[in-house]
This record gives sequence, structure tokens and C-alpha cells, in this order.
Amino acid sequence: MENVPCTMKAWIYGQHGKPEDVLKLKSDVVVPELKEDQVLVKVMASGLNPVDNKRMIGIFVHAECPFPTVPGYDVAGVVVKVGSQVKNLKVGDEVYGNIHEKALDHPKQYGTLAEYTAVEERLLAPKPKNLSFAEAASLPVAIGTAYEGLQRCEFTAGQSILVLGGAGGVGSMVIQLAKHVFGASRVVATASTGKLELLRNLGADLAVDYTKENFEDLPEKFDVVYDCVGEGYY
Repeated sequence: MENVPCTMKAWIYGQHGKPEDVLKLKSDVVVPELKEDQVLVKVMASGLNPVDNKRMIGIFVHAECPFPTVPGYDVAGVVVKVGSQVKNLKVGDEVYGNIHEKALDHPKQYGTLAEYTAVEERLLAPKPKNLSFAEAASLPVAIGTAYEGLQRCEFTAGQSILVLGGAGGVGSMVIQLAKHVFGASRVVATASTGKLELLRNLGADLAVDYTKENFEDLPEKFDVVYDCVGEGYY
């Protein structure tokens, strides 16, 4: 078992505001204590998502956790300590996941932009051996968002889909899920000129350059349009 220190380095903010104004790197943040159903993860990589910025600037102030706050949802790392009720994970396991079970309903005070983070066992999965820690940490929020959107619109095999913003985190996951998991009959996606080949490699049947074409002028119709570019909040 790793000798876990009492304090750690972490990015932290104590008030709402622009990240460049309120986010600070501290070296004396207390390592979070474990609950019985949690494991302590030594963070090898963590991901940043739009929700982190929105929380920081105060958009979701009505449902926020207390200050000071360590941002971060996505994590990939190594289990260094386990709670008394943990059944399936052990010290030394490489894991990844989204540590917030409810993204905006009083999320955790201590996120993943730290050397250590405490996570419920049920929110973690074994890190695939063919993924690096950085690759694994880039997945949870993006793929969860993509999958939930497809579920909510009741997307099924044989349907067609247009993905706006297909080269982004969520969009790239939507393309792959729609094509390779849900069984889409046709996937069309938009991106800028330099990212069209990426869309094709992900599984898009047609890649549309939004800098040269208007997707609204496409001659075909789609069962679902998945908009990853809209400016509305969650």
C-alpha cells in the first residue's frame, strides 16, 4: 500500500469567477477522507469539461458544493486505499470514471484536479489495458453525455443521424456509438476542413465541411439531429 500523505497538491477555487482569476494551485490541500464505499485514487490523469468552467463561473450556484472547491469530473489513476465496504476493487488496480454521480446536484467538493481523489466504487471501472491514463481520462463525461443523448431520443438500429460538431469530445463519441453500437444506417457529421478525415475514420459515412457547406442545404433528411454546437446550457 502506498504511503498516502496528509496533504496534496490540487487546483482549487474559493469563489466564483473566471478561471484565470480564481483558480489557484495549492500544495497544502487535505487529502479527502474515505467513506466506507469509496476508494482513494492516485490521479494519473484527469479531464476538463465545459461543466467545470460553468460551475466555476457560477452558472449552477443554486446547486453547488461548499467552497473551497477542487474541479474535475473525469479521472484515471491507481487505487491506493479502499473503504471497508468496497468489494470489487483493491489496492493497485488501474481505474477510470466520472467521480460525480449527479453532475449538477450538489457535486463533490473535491474533484479530480488533484493528486488524490475519493470515489465511490460503483462509479469506477477497470482501465482498459490498451488505453493510456490520459486517453482513459478523456472518456467518461464525453461518452456518458453522448450515450445519454442517444438514449433520450430513442435512437435505434437502422436510423440515420446528423451530428453537428462531430470532431469535438461529445460529437466524436456520438459518431462511434451511433455507427458501431446502436447500428445507424447512415451517419453524417460536420467539422472544419482539417478534421474531415477524422470524422470518416470514426465511422461517418459523409463528412461535411461547415466552413464551405451549410448542413441545412443537404438534400437528405435524418431521423435524428444531434447538436453538439448549440449555445444553450445543460
